[in-house]
Amino acid sequence: MQIRPLNDKLLVARLDVAEKVGSLFIPDAAKEKGERAKVIAAGPGKALKDGTRQPMACKEGDVVLLSKWPGGEVKIDGKEMLIISEEDVLAVEE
Repeated sequence: MQIRPLNDKLLVARLDVAEKVGSLFIPDAAKEKGERAKVIAAGPGKALKDGTRQPMACKEGDVVLLSKWPGGEVKIDGKEMLIISEEDVLAVEE
């Protein structure tokens, strides 16, 4: 399924969090959701009052750091993803 986010929205997939810390395995119930995600698709940018669009700071393929409780979860082709506003992105990994 093809998804095209609107305006300043991003479709991201969370990156896996380490399942092992030292010699201890962390059970699924105790894991926190990752704060890192990969951008799968990006919208065209926020529409400004003068009719132009503000370009997006994130692009497809970027690895980003998210705020604690970003956007809404969706399931696409059996995979859990998030649709978030660009404002929920704290930083882009270089």
